Amino acid sequence: MTDDERRQDAEAAPLRPLGPLGPLGRKNNGEIRPPERLAMNRTGSFDWDLDTGVVDVDEAGLMVFGVAPATFDSRPGTLLERLEPAERARLDVTVDEAITGGGNSYSVHFTVPLDDGTPQWTHVQARILRSKDGRAHRIVGIVRDATAEVTHSAFVLNLEKRRQRQTDIVERTTSAMSRAVTVDDVTAALTGPGGLARLGADGLTLGLVENSTLNIVALSGESLEVLDGLGSGDLDRDLPLADAIRSGRPRFITSPAALARRYPQLEPRLGGFGFRAAAYLPLVAQARSLGGLALFYRERTVFNADERILCLGLAAIVAQSLQRAMLFDEEREFATQLQSAMLPSRIQEVEGGEIAVRYHAAWSGRQVGGDWYDVITLPKNRYGLVVGDVQGHDTHAAAIMGQLRIALRAYASEGHPPASVLARASRFLSELDTERFATCTYAQVDLGTGAVRVVRAGHFGPLIRHVDGRVGSPQVRGGLPLGISTDLLDEEYPETRLDLVPGETFVLYTDGLVEEPGADLDTGIDALRQEVSAGPAGAEALADHLSERLWERWGAGDDVALLVLRRSPDVGTSHAPRLHQYIHQADPEGLSDARAIVRQALTDWEMAEFADDAELVTGELLVNVLLHTEGGAVLTLEVLPEPVRRVRLSVQDRSSAWPRRRTPGETSTSGRGLLLLDAVATRWGIEPRGEGKAVWCEIGPAPPPATVPSATER
Repeated sequence: MTDDERRQDAEAAPLRPLGPLGPLGRKNNGEIRPPERLAMNRTGSFDWDLDTGVVDVDEAGLMVFGVAPATFDSRPGTLLERLEPAERARLDVTVDEAITGGGNSYSVHFTVPLDDGTPQWTHVQARILRSKDGRAHRIVGIVRDATAEVTHSAFVLNLEKRRQRQTDIVERTTSAMSRAVTVDDVTAALTGPGGLARLGADGLTLGLVENSTLNIVALSGESLEVLDGLGSGDLDRDLPLADAIRSGRPRFITSPAALARRYPQLEPRLGGFGFRAAAYLPLVAQARSLGGLALFYRERTVFNADERILCLGLAAIVAQSLQRAMLFDEEREFATQLQSAMLPSRIQEVEGGEIAVRYHAAWSGRQVGGDWYDVITLPKNRYGLVVGDVQGHDTHAAAIMGQLRIALRAYASEGHPPASVLARASRFLSELDTERFATCTYAQVDLGTGAVRVVRAGHFGPLIRHVDGRVGSPQVRGGLPLGISTDLLDEEYPETRLDLVPGETFVLYTDGLVEEPGADLDTGIDALRQEVSAGPAGAEALADHLSERLWERWGAGDDVALLVLRRSPDVGTSHAPRLHQYIHQADPEGLSDARAIVRQALTDWEMAEFADDAELVTGELLVNVLLHTEGGAVLTLEVLPEPVRRVRLSVQDRSSAWPRRRTPGETSTSGRGLLLLDAVATRWGIEPRGEGKAVWCEIGPAPPPATVPSATER
């Protein structure tokens, strides 16, 4: 406390009658103690004639000022000779302001140095007598030794501050530890921003016991354990932290010399080390020794009783938090191992594409979820892709997930169509002894043709990233969640047909990847679409990108299952490049985007002279598909190699109806597509493609005529 603070406290105290007051408190072993004996209080009076400048002070008052009665000359300045200049100036200002300001009294505390050099707090309380015209002509009052009173006030204030500081340390530490879930959280709370300030220390070391070995898991600030050879190691070493853990008793060290005397092997290491005191505290919870906590201090040289109790209280808080965190980590490991055992241990390589899967478990102890993924090998280079989520977040949900995954895999492997696979899986779940339901998306993919057959059971539909980076959300019809559909006698799962062109990416996911706390679900889906578009091309790299940008962004409140399939790109060669693009029927911008893609591609391939014709033909062929069929179209643009470079453009759909050449009238609004194609293209034709057809054309110079072999060649 500064002198100004002491003065303010003393001036705020009421004037007390004469009587014994306690003497100065004193420090003993670092602990401020209240007065132990009483001393007589000295109080005198004075009468100051302002007109003559003479002051009359009784003998008791002169003793307060430290002036001998025999030498006092009745001048006010003589009383103030002992005062420091600053104190004298402050007293003069107080008196002058009271006189000139029209006041009738004043009260002031100031210090008077005694013969032995110790300061004496002195209190003057006076009344100003004025004439009828308001002029001050006389001051009368009392002067007393207020040292005991001021010191007692300082003692109480200092004691209250210390208690408040200790309370703050406990409250801040308890608050930080209450939010720590894992052992890593505990160490982060101790060593992160504000960690040392919360503990009131300048450095710390945290060590945990594992199989008779002390492992240092956290260091912050100045710490003895940062020195080589003093950290992790055998618990039986004669070192202070290990000693405190083995004995179960705290060690309070008040100087480096005391530490060296107790642990001689440390003496060569203590030179230049910045701490002056340390507390080595065992961490014990429910009679189990967890480790030890060492706190280091630069300024402290003693540990009084309150400070020792505070250190032990902090150790108890940390020990309880560590015990809870260790239990959580054990439960977390158990749940993760259970979940991992129920998911495929590896995903096989696929011909014609690349598959990546990711699973992230929620950070909720045993509250493991029922999310899953699977990749099922089917005949004829086809693959079944599954992503689903069983209701609930517990081991029961995980157990049901494991059974349902195996059942669905079995139904798919038997060769059933996607709709039948989900209907049978729903029936299986309904027959289990559970009230849980599950959502699921299942897709059969033919990587040879790019055909995809998708069914949904109350789950998210897939995302498709096109070769130009755009991300689409195909409209996939869906049915009720598995289990519920059987209970409601509605096992209809309509099938949606999609096309995955070379270089495109197919993404399935669960809700944990798109659920942002406090935000609408559409916000999370939009964020996922943006990250799929901005992410790298490869399936593995894209899966990592989505995990890092979204799962860690939303937090770990829910499980996440993610499956990414990329069909191998078909870019042709540098002399004969190739481009594929899928145009969805429900995409209003797909037609204009396709035209722009064709023009840009031909410009990049240095064939811009054919861009106008190619763009015109692209629009005609795509409009025909989008208007007269029930699905989308696959656009393929390629350059035919030498000897004559030409543009070949193909539009494929799933309709079995072939276009017919017609002769439209002057007012007809349709029927000119093939006529236009015939006029613009060098060659064109129609070919069957699986369940549909492809209309193709070539734009550019005509191919050279076939040469007839000569008689010699024949």
